[in-house]
Amino acid sequence: MIYLLALLIGIVTGLRAMTAPAAIAWGAWLGWLPLAGTWASFMGHWITVAIFTVLALVEFVTDQLPSTPSRKVPQQFGARIVMGALAGAAIGTAGGIMVGGLAAGIIGAILGTLGGAEVRGRLAAAFGKDLPAALIEDAVAILGALLIVSAVA
Repeated sequence: MIYLLALLIGIVTGLRAMTAPAAIAWGAWLGWLPLAGTWASFMGHWITVAIFTVLALVEFVTDQLPSTPSRKVPQQFGARIVMGALAGAAIGTAGGIMVGGLAAGIIGAILGTLGGAEVRGRLAAAFGKDLPAALIEDAVAILGALLIVSAVA
């Protein structure tokens, strides 16, 4: 089950790079994720929660801008892989399998990045504009991250 949750949180990072770590930080801070005393205990600190929350909010805004590059350019893709690794490793650590969670998070981030771009493109074409597709993607990322983090507890 932990492998699946780590894969899914990785997929969320493919959709929105900062949403998954923000959800992990909130989960650790609220005591939903047992990360205290582990390498990932920093995720539960209020400063980490604040930083990742601000970064996630900024990402939601900047994603709507036409000047924002594709998630598939190396910098964007790389950030999603790194955040997927972090989030997956945190989920894995909570379940006692950090390395497996890290690997699943990376795979999920790759799947989420490529699959998310494809689905969003199709939705945008169906709507005739990108904004509704982007907002649907935001909602899926937020709700997905919350459900995944709460399922670990």
